[in-house]
Amino acid sequence: MIIRFRKLLPFIIFLPVYGISQDKPMVKFGGALRFNYIYSSWKKEQKKQGGDFMYDMFRINAEASYKGIALNAEYRLYSDEFGGGVLKQGWLAYKFDEKNEIQVGLTQVPFGIQQYNSHNWFFNIGYYIGLEDDHDIGVKFIHQKEEGLNYQFAFFKNAESIAFGGASDVSHSRYSYDVASMDVDGDGEPDYRNKEVNQFNIKLNYKIARNDFKHQLGGYAQYGGLYNLDTEELGHHYGYGLFYELDYKAFNLKSEVLHYAKSPENPETENPDIFAMAAYGSPYLVAAKANLLSLAVAYTLPVSWGPVESLQFYNDFGYIHKIEKEFADSYMNVTGIGVAAGHLYTYIDFAAGKNHSWLGGNFKDDFARGIPDAKWEARFNINIGYYF
Repeated sequence: MIIRFRKLLPFIIFLPVYGISQDKPMVKFGGALRFNYIYSSWKKEQKKQGGDFMYDMFRINAEASYKGIALNAEYRLYSDEFGGGVLKQGWLAYKFDEKNEIQVGLTQVPFGIQQYNSHNWFFNIGYYIGLEDDHDIGVKFIHQKEEGLNYQFAFFKNAESIAFGGASDVSHSRYSYDVASMDVDGDGEPDYRNKEVNQFNIKLNYKIARNDFKHQLGGYAQYGGLYNLDTEELGHHYGYGLFYELDYKAFNLKSEVLHYAKSPENPETENPDIFAMAAYGSPYLVAAKANLLSLAVAYTLPVSWGPVESLQFYNDFGYIHKIEKEFADSYMNVTGIGVAAGHLYTYIDFAAGKNHSWLGGNFKDDFARGIPDAKWEARFNINIGYYF
């Protein structure tokens, strides 16, 4: 079922005039500059050189509000190799009151634990298949309070797009992983040419606070179309899951279990059990159906060591079980320390992966077919960022 975006425009434009008013305009700017030290087990040249120390990204954040209408935007500049300049998020919002808000634009998809299902610089494994900190273009309603039932409803017309025309391939220069196209056979022509359209999301979560314990548990689901640029036919995709998060004093636990399935209308020459995704300037193949489990724990220790204010110790684990029997499952585990020192924040991570495109192996299809006897590979990473 396709719902035209223009049908939502009257609701967006003619927002109620009541709500939270603001007599004076507010504008804030911020940003960050980050660098990475990298030492990877699978890169011989890098190991011989003692690792690489390189530019990560520079970003600008902007927030503004006036008369109850707010703006929130973040633009990131990566190196050309990793996609160059990308808009991570950019949305307009209207607050009806302290609990209810509507957002329009490039906004975070209400799927899974928000804002992040992880503590480390790499995120958890769901991020690499578009299921953590994903951002798409559409309309989202949020009901949020400190305790009790919270909910979000959203309609996304499509993933972030930078080219006009329904026949254009999805750009690989993006922050969030989305369904895209990929030249698999090396003939210069893209294959698996799908794009996300007309996606619906719902998320419910319940918050409980008792003394030092804070619990959050809930569920979420999404359903949308997959338009194939070659067959010009509309497939579909869906996903659903459950999560639980606990805060107890300085301890945090995040747990999640979910299922997703993609059913594109590919040409007969293309494998229906895989599809292409892209971000940071590079595409790869992903299994069309899988279950995902993740468990992330962290403990924050306040310290007073000169400018150092706290240390956060964490371990984030993720596992993708692929439904296709011939495919090898994917794993990811990150153990690390986050060091907070004023405006400076440093991640010190030891990230290990198996059949993980960004952690050794075969980048092209680690998240799809994989390698049955794949070895665990690891990357020691230090990310230094100044946030202002």
